[in-house]
Amino acid sequence: MNDLHYSVDLQFFAGEKTEKATPHKREESRKKGQVFKSIDLCSAISMFAFFIYLRLAGGGIVQQLTKFMSQFYVMNINMTVSEHNVQKMFADLSLQSMKLLLPVFIIALIVGIATQVFQVGFLFLPELLQFKGERISLLKGLRRTYSLRAVVELLKSMLKIIFIGIVTFAILWLNRQAIAQSASEPVTEGVRVMADIMLNMGIAASVALIALSLLDYLYQKYDYEKNMRMSKQDIKDEFKTIEGNPQIKSKIKERQRQMALSRMMQEVPHADVVITNPTHFAVALQYDDDKMSAPKVIAKGADLIALRIKEIAKENQIIIVERKPLARALYHQLEIGESIPEEFFKAVAEILAYVYRLKGKV
Repeated sequence: MNDLHYSVDLQFFAGEKTEKATPHKREESRKKGQVFKSIDLCSAISMFAFFIYLRLAGGGIVQQLTKFMSQFYVMNINMTVSEHNVQKMFADLSLQSMKLLLPVFIIALIVGIATQVFQVGFLFLPELLQFKGERISLLKGLRRTYSLRAVVELLKSMLKIIFIGIVTFAILWLNRQAIAQSASEPVTEGVRVMADIMLNMGIAASVALIALSLLDYLYQKYDYEKNMRMSKQDIKDEFKTIEGNPQIKSKIKERQRQMALSRMMQEVPHADVVITNPTHFAVALQYDDDKMSAPKVIAKGADLIALRIKEIAKENQIIIVERKPLARALYHQLEIGESIPEEFFKAVAEILAYVYRLKGKV
């Protein structure tokens, strides 16, 4: 039998987007405003807050409105019609209406902002408001209209209509007796009953919308993660780009330098002595005759770093010795972690002997 051999293009698998997005890609996408969120969730929670506010403060609003309207008609029933009087009347009407509506606007603003922050955090991108010609492209508009996402949005809208219809019908059905009885009751009582039922319908519909919106939020997250996936080749290319970016390389080096400086400063309290050229250089030495063949440099610095080394040394009662030529030579010739060479043995030994005498070790 002849063996069958099939050629496999490994690049095909390398091009499949099977990997999760890297932090760098997520950050870049966020800068472009590409984040996942459910617009329906914002609307649903705002709607729920609005009906809850009406439920809690509705009686007060009706009383204020009734009082205002009665005062309005009493004050203006015998008013002489003139341009000034009409302007004043409408100004008063507008002011009172604004007072009644202002709490609703404030609640809607606070809830809307809070919901947005909950979903995407603080994100301000003024460049997205700039005009771009491609946004009015007819071809792209048709693609958006007849894309899979548009079909999903249509199905979501239909589902919302059906779901809300069922919920509101259920509320009406449960209150059918109260609705029927309200027809034989006084007008004010009938209006109160119907208003109460309408508020219940609004709250129930809002809760239903929130439930659907949470499902939409999970779908948006799934869709976002799917679209953000990367292939192995994408990750390699991104790494090469980041590695070759001078600004990013500079930031990485600066971060590494800061971490190294922090680690070095943490070693200063373990020094036996700090040798200084008082204003420019500071070198911290450590010596353990059981573990080391010679003292080693555990920290060094110039100018501000030297000043900081001396401050830490003083805070930890580390003796500071001024030796200008020696401090300069140790700073320039040795790196952190290196043991001092033989040429410095005598000078450093004298200093350590002096330090040990001060500490009572000799």
